[in-house]
Amino acid sequence: MIKENVSADALIAQIVAGIEDVKGKDITILDLREIENTVTSYFVICNGSSNTQVNAISNSIQRKVSKELQENAWHIEGENQGEWVLMDYVNVVVHVFQQQIREYYDLEELWGDAKITVIESAY
Repeated sequence: MIKENVSADALIAQIVAGIEDVKGKDITILDLREIENTVTSYFVICNGSSNTQVNAISNSIQRKVSKELQENAWHIEGENQGEWVLMDYVNVVVHVFQQQIREYYDLEELWGDAKITVIESAY
């Protein structure tokens, strides 16, 4: 569980770094704080090109956050299938998709009232 002294910004920075370490694609941050009745403050969404890459992204995020912030996800789902891994860090929820699954669920459209930030990757 996330300690009170770890800021959401620091957590998001490490999550994004973990995604970039294994070349996750289309990194998007949704700021949900202004939307009523949300279960979290932020979504971080990205995708990989295969089950293997989705799992590699998830593992990279876990390693990076654990090493840099000494934090672990409160809950993780979907690692066995490698199509959509959800990582719950309480104030930040990470969604790692395969491309076609991301397009099908289209969380950016579903949460269209959120402030959306797209992270430009150097690769």
